[in-house]
Amino acid sequence: MQTQALFEAFNGKRVLVIGDVMTDAYLHGQVLRMSPEAPVPVVDLQTQDQRIGGAGNVALNLIALGAEALLASVIGQDSAGQELQTMFDTAGINTAALVTSAERKTTIKTRVLSAGKQMLRIDNEDQHDLSAAETAALQNGITGLLSQGVDGILLEDYNKGVLTTELIEWIIAEAKALQIPVVVDPKKKNFFAYKGCTLFKPNLKELKEGLQITFDYHKEPNSLNLAIEKLQQHLESRFTFVTLSEHGVQLFDGQNHFHHPAHLRNIADVSGAGDTVIATTCLCLICGAEPSTIAAIANLAGGLVCEQPGVVRINKQKLLEEALQLNA
Repeated sequence: MQTQALFEAFNGKRVLVIGDVMTDAYLHGQVLRMSPEAPVPVVDLQTQDQRIGGAGNVALNLIALGAEALLASVIGQDSAGQELQTMFDTAGINTAALVTSAERKTTIKTRVLSAGKQMLRIDNEDQHDLSAAETAALQNGITGLLSQGVDGILLEDYNKGVLTTELIEWIIAEAKALQIPVVVDPKKKNFFAYKGCTLFKPNLKELKEGLQITFDYHKEPNSLNLAIEKLQQHLESRFTFVTLSEHGVQLFDGQNHFHHPAHLRNIADVSGAGDTVIATTCLCLICGAEPSTIAAIANLAGGLVCEQPGVVRINKQKLLEEALQLNA
């Protein structure tokens, strides 16, 4: 498939994103002096804003690429949850399967920035697993969306308790029955619960921690291949896709490894890059792109969003222009 045709194929695809949602709050200020109370800088607050984060940011990236994003998650019965729901509505995210619960608070990550650099992050959240009642409500919402038809399911795990082992196994079983591809962005806690998914995307640190191995990527380049192959045997996934930070990405399709080095960028902030990579990967996969193309375009997308401070969504036109220029 040609690059232009692939990007056009993104349009209108229905992707169900299931996972932890949150608010990313930003406090922007200027540091002019140190505090007399403790050896810490004093930030003169100038502006503040809130953005959709977590699995919600994945949904934003899907929409930015032309797809329709459906979101299934759990938020708190609090003011933060109400504000997040308003942001979802404004962004055009389908929240028919969004559950509001009195048993947990809405996650807020507050970042303090000065001169474009992050100085501090404050997390306000619950991390316990969903209760039986919350799980049942979420399953009902997911079932309703699946009955309407979706092109792909994307599981976005931030270890905040939405994606439990029970729910993960149920989702994958439902998806298999309906022949819907499942793409996973994991965390350590449920690392091996995603058996039978279509594509599994850990980063290098998560890969090592999940398999409980260590190796030096520079000195033992073949060790990465062996680790990826071992993981794929465990999970029985069709694809394993590992992001390698400054070393790029590597995708394994069961037979061949496709490595794409990182492109030279003026990096401002890596926050949210993984969300962009998994959203781009998911759309490329469900649109039938070749494995090497999936890896190449997702690699470009992750790099592009790192050029802007804070968590931002991908610019589809810029991504297309770079992909065409590099024959991705």
